[in-house]
Amino acid sequence: MKSCTRYVLALVFIALSAASIQAQPDPSLKPTFGQAALKAGFLPDPHVKELTAGGSNRTNLGGFQHYVATAPDYTLNYTAGQYGLTFAFKAVGDTTLLIRTPDGKFIGDDDSGEGLNPLLRIAKPQSGQYDIWVGTIGKNPERGTLYISERKTIKEVSDPPPPAKGLPDCYII
Repeated sequence: MKSCTRYVLALVFIALSAASIQAQPDPSLKPTFGQAALKAGFLPDPHVKELTAGGSNRTNLGGFQHYVATAPDYTLNYTAGQYGLTFAFKAVGDTTLLIRTPDGKFIGDDDSGEGLNPLLRIAKPQSGQYDIWVGTIGKNPERGTLYISERKTIKEVSDPPPPAKGLPDCYII
């Protein structure tokens, strides 16, 4: 009887362990919202993409707990130059960024941007593929805007400079 009980307990343990395994971000999958190839000095700056953040995978990659999709949301193939590279996301809810850099490392951010928005700045980016997941702290998806820029801050990235006083708002060159 003891061996039967052990066998049943072992099966229950295996079943529970398998149920708790969740899919993790997989950079080999096709990005859900597309991709871009940019070279240092790219224009227009910022490069902008509307997408939906979040997913069903709870992960601690990036150093904090958040929900992301299995496939990357967006992929950037970048040719580095003399500029840094900034990734930011703006949404109403609490969102995150998780990026797999060309050397295979995962970096992440939760609230370094304005309010509950993430912002990651890489001072000396490598050339290569950046796989980007935009996650959420809660389970609900969030619509928003991904910004990729060589500028340093989200304020610079998302807000145009004010027009100079006494000058028209547009010019013909």
